[in-house]
Amino acid sequence: MREITFSKALREALIEEMERDPNIILLGEDIGVYGGVFKVTDGLLDRFGPERVRETPISEAGFIGAAVGMAMTGKHPMAELMFMDFAWVAGDQIFNQAAKMRYMSGGRVKVPMVIRTQQGGGRGNAAQHSQSLETVFTHIPGLKVVVPSTPYDAKGLLKTAIRDENPVVFFEDKMMYNLEGPVPDEEYTIPFGVADIKRAGTDVTIVATSSMVHVALGAADLLSEVGISAEVIDPRTMYPLDTPSLVDSAKKTSRAIVVDEGYERYGVTAEIASVMADGAFYYLDAPVKRMGAMDVPVPFSPALEDLTVPTEASVADMAKTLCGKV
Repeated sequence: MREITFSKALREALIEEMERDPNIILLGEDIGVYGGVFKVTDGLLDRFGPERVRETPISEAGFIGAAVGMAMTGKHPMAELMFMDFAWVAGDQIFNQAAKMRYMSGGRVKVPMVIRTQQGGGRGNAAQHSQSLETVFTHIPGLKVVVPSTPYDAKGLLKTAIRDENPVVFFEDKMMYNLEGPVPDEEYTIPFGVADIKRAGTDVTIVATSSMVHVALGAADLLSEVGISAEVIDPRTMYPLDTPSLVDSAKKTSRAIVVDEGYERYGVTAEIASVMADGAFYYLDAPVKRMGAMDVPVPFSPALEDLTVPTEASVADMAKTLCGKV
């Protein structure tokens, strides 16, 4: 396989799917001439024209609402939210319209749309541009939620999202756009609801999402130095969630940690930990532990920002404690 960046993998998925389906239309702020704030849509305006790559005003409620209407009437829109923190401006359109319309119409109205957005800290973008809030979207029936962590997963999952007949929210971590990884030349998709074991292990399971997958893999390297074998699992989709794979891993290792960059309070970590504790209760030698962001707004200061989220060292320390090797 060739090695390409996370950003290029996404761009390839968009190009291939837009060439396959003329009903796919992109909407968003600065996605055309500028190529998107993180350059994922760079060159697509020249390739597909302004009818299919539509620059929008700074009105998330407006263009997300337009995307919902387009999806209901036969098109397949993909709307890009520059920062996921801005999703609340379009909250009614996402949570009350896109998510519920198919159910409320008894299946007669489909809403095949994708909302691409990015989240996470690491760039000093401060409290209104650095949150990881995928848990809120996962809480709403009718939405599918995707959180890729590698270029391979990003391309395969985005293609699946585009072909889905339901609204999908696709979260990209802003620090991973330049991350390189193997991606095949041939066509492929990745089904929703299938977790990926990024590293096999026998002593402790670390379930990690998005950017935290790489933190977990780094922690696994640290743990191997002290004789602890960590299994790292990436759910890849928050909903649907691959519950059997997570439970099976917890049964195998008898210890588990769930790591997410979102706020720990009432977050992704709580739901996954509950699922694993319930399914593997009689196999566990210790409580399932959670690690998420501190219960504070994301700081602007890089030094303070780094302290608010799990690190390789803190995840490794938690695993050592669970395994009795403090």
